[in-house]
Amino acid sequence: MLKFTVLISVCASERPIYFQECLQSIIDQSLACSELVLVQDGPLPIELLSVIDFYSRELPIVSVVLDENEGLAAALNRGLGYCTHDIVARMDTDDICIFDRFEKQILFMQQNPDVDVLGAWIEEYDVTMTKSLGVRYTPLDSTKIMRFARRRSPISHPSVMFRKSAVLAVGGYPNFRKAQDYALWSLMLTQGYKMQNLGEVLLKMRAGDGLLERRGGEYLKHELRILKYQYEIGFINSVEYVTNYIARSVVRLSPPTFKRIFYRLWR
Repeated sequence: MLKFTVLISVCASERPIYFQECLQSIIDQSLACSELVLVQDGPLPIELLSVIDFYSRELPIVSVVLDENEGLAAALNRGLGYCTHDIVARMDTDDICIFDRFEKQILFMQQNPDVDVLGAWIEEYDVTMTKSLGVRYTPLDSTKIMRFARRRSPISHPSVMFRKSAVLAVGGYPNFRKAQDYALWSLMLTQGYKMQNLGEVLLKMRAGDGLLERRGGEYLKHELRILKYQYEIGFINSVEYVTNYIARSVVRLSPPTFKRIFYRLWR
């Protein structure tokens, strides 16, 4: 099996119990990671530092400590510089891996050396991780991914495994505060890198109504910046730009009830 690195960024606002469950799901994997690069994005409270200290005895953690909070894109780019292996698996601090996620993705990457980015389906849960809210389906093959990506992100970031060399070749994550993964996938697709998704759930994502509430007018500003970026790099044309601009504005500025309906349909 190929050796690989897990890359995680943690900041002060994370919930220690969620972070603990995330790290435990990495320990419980059927295929152990070779290293875990953990970027501390700014000063952390003692509760989070205690979780890191405890799991450092169980996991091959390489800590990267940033003096100030730089945001996810910058933190991940910093972390990539410490990843020893070319295969990198992403993970968010409040999600949980299915026990054989790494094994299935590594096997696929080993058998398909032409694939640069590999995602999977994720199942969304409420914040307690007890109630399933549904599966987020993403297209499987590269042709459908290219078409889908012109409207929505084709790869669920917390589920992704990619080749570090390919990501670094395009300059790493574009420096956006939100949706930096969508910007990265757009850039890589523009430059001919190949992406696929595995057609099964390999990650449980903590979502819930709070996620929709946070994605209102302020989140729309970030999305429109990404949209402008996609147009500037030639990933979308002017018609797609205007269409997406209108659609996203309608959804993000809608009342919560309508947002839930839109989100269920999109999922």
